[in-house]
Amino acid sequence: MDGFTEVLHNTGIYNLTWPGAVMVGLCLGLLYLAIARRFEPLLLLPIGFGGLLANVPVAEISGPEGFLGILYATGVSNGLFPLLIFVGVGALTDFGPLLANPRTALLGAAAQFGIFATLLGALALSEQTGLVEFSLQDAAAIGIIGGADGPTAIFLAGRLAPDLLGAIAVAAYSYMALVPIIQPPIMRLLTTSAERGIAMTQLRPVSRLERILFPLVVFGLCFLLLPDATPLVGALMFGNLLSVSGVTDRLAQTASHELINVVTILLGLSVGSKLAAHTFLKWETLGILGLGLIAFCIGTASGVLLAKLMNAVSRRPINPLIGAAGVSAVPMAARVVNRVGQEARPTNLLLMHAMGPNVAGVLGSAVAAGVLLALVS
Repeated sequence: MDGFTEVLHNTGIYNLTWPGAVMVGLCLGLLYLAIARRFEPLLLLPIGFGGLLANVPVAEISGPEGFLGILYATGVSNGLFPLLIFVGVGALTDFGPLLANPRTALLGAAAQFGIFATLLGALALSEQTGLVEFSLQDAAAIGIIGGADGPTAIFLAGRLAPDLLGAIAVAAYSYMALVPIIQPPIMRLLTTSAERGIAMTQLRPVSRLERILFPLVVFGLCFLLLPDATPLVGALMFGNLLSVSGVTDRLAQTASHELINVVTILLGLSVGSKLAAHTFLKWETLGILGLGLIAFCIGTASGVLLAKLMNAVSRRPINPLIGAAGVSAVPMAARVVNRVGQEARPTNLLLMHAMGPNVAGVLGSAVAAGVLLALVS
């Protein structure tokens, strides 16, 4: 009987607590969104399964010596995995639309306004309600959700607020996945049917020399003006240079396929390790999810409103919808812009025009992360 009792006391049934059961249900929900609804499946599926592993009773899989704990220490706490993801993203990114219409970079910058507005909101929520306690570092990590850039959010949270990493990562990728649901109502609210139907002229061809010089110039400016952003920006520009140089096709292929796929698996499982019940089920988590949604909405609205302002002072009108693509959910935000534009005018082709602010948003969120690191770390 003593042996039987000892075995019973080491089963998952005996040791599963109600918070653990809640987290198992939440992680199964993430798997449902990834598999059945196809919401960011490449990340939500590993994160959801990593969360299941993290909530296995007794096994301590997410502890310092556990499988997930080792992965987290290897690539998330030191920022390695997000940087490798950025190398792959750079190899996949075409900055041609941005180079063909440089003023769209302003729209990518405007969309980052949600980051800093939410930072202030997080501090105000902490001071006014008393339910949560967000430090300045916590607020900065939460605000970056507004950039809709998962690797950047993970990189910054790992540096500034590792205890909040799970909630921040889930919020960032969830809102990225919900772009087709969240953005269209905001875009329609802030624009008229006539504005949504504005047609844009074809983009000019971009030379190979421009494409090669762009990552070097961007890295040089970051090197001189904002060194704290160089890890993210440098990884992005290195990956892009592999692609556009024309002499490293094998490396570009590896970065954009094998490397990014392997690191995505490891990153997702590592983030899932932070979905253990004792670290996730807190009032702070609800605050992060709410503030993340506000940040995303403000970022979308800021891009659209700046596009409308640019039309008021420019002779060449742009469709204000493309401002919504300034959040760096590439390329989903650009596709949503194209779809909403075609609702107003079926012949409207805004996809390539929206890619300009879209890729500018990737740069903008990386720069914003560098600014926050410089200011609050």
